[in-house]
Amino acid sequence: MLGGVKIYLASPRGFCAGVEYAIEIVERALDRFDGKVYVRHEIVHNRHVVDRLERMGAVFVEEPDEIPEGEVVVYSAHGVSPQVRAESRAKGLREIDATCPLVRKVHDEAIRLARAGHDILLIGHEGHVEVEGTKGEAPDRIRVVETVEDAAAIEVEDPERVAYLTQTTLSVDDTAKIVAKLRERFPAIQGPAKDDICYATQNRQNAVKELCRHVDVVLVVGDPHSSNSNRLVDVAQGQGRVAYLLQEAGQVEALLDEARRCLRHDIASVGLTAGASAPADLIDRVLEKLVELGGTMEDEVVTARERIHFALPPSLRD
Repeated sequence: MLGGVKIYLASPRGFCAGVEYAIEIVERALDRFDGKVYVRHEIVHNRHVVDRLERMGAVFVEEPDEIPEGEVVVYSAHGVSPQVRAESRAKGLREIDATCPLVRKVHDEAIRLARAGHDILLIGHEGHVEVEGTKGEAPDRIRVVETVEDAAAIEVEDPERVAYLTQTTLSVDDTAKIVAKLRERFPAIQGPAKDDICYATQNRQNAVKELCRHVDVVLVVGDPHSSNSNRLVDVAQGQGRVAYLLQEAGQVEALLDEARRCLRHDIASVGLTAGASAPADLIDRVLEKLVELGGTMEDEVVTARERIHFALPPSLRD
């Protein structure tokens, strides 16, 4: 089916430091607390990861009121609002925070800006769990901006006291357009000293852009609920490539058939990458399937080397 088709791998791909940090926290908490902890929301947006942790004993809930009094609660990598923390403490829950440190940085900035009296325009997806957590730090001060059109229409109380922050898993290019519109409308707007979009999101998007120089079709391994995985598909499509998100190796054949129909010719090359919450064994199974179908591994397209590691909370360190 893929005889003569070249396979290119993007690098970096898959797990980032924040995802590894969050998963290790749940694993260590399960070991420390006799195999049962509660996790508020999916620890990361990947069903394979969540299913594995459930088999180990983790119980995933959406709100603290679903957890019996006195039990252990782990907050997901996406972060939570102060209101959620208050509900947990009111029930006497033992809290362990697996919020990605880069998300926590955005929360800290929101608190600082709100205390200084700024209106805060949060660029992100309304309803996304990370955005809800950030909004909760200053609900009276933060409004969500999803599109350039939103940026063109939104009004603020004082154009001299306005700032923007962003969700960490957005499209770098799309976010730049929204920021440009906000700067055009509010020349005094403040932004973060360093881009809120996390290093892993940027690196994976850059790798996809380079990957697209070599391939006809891009396959992105990731979960449909994963913002950063969906953005990789958007980036590839923005580069004029046929691109798909997939969760299982079993989807490969059907997606390649669809790609042929879109291209209206045979596939010469396939690029493979993965969102920051996709585990390595899942990526390997998709690669094995491509080879099984007759594809030939050609090259790894490397655009960055990642060596970031986040220290675990003191309560879980050996």
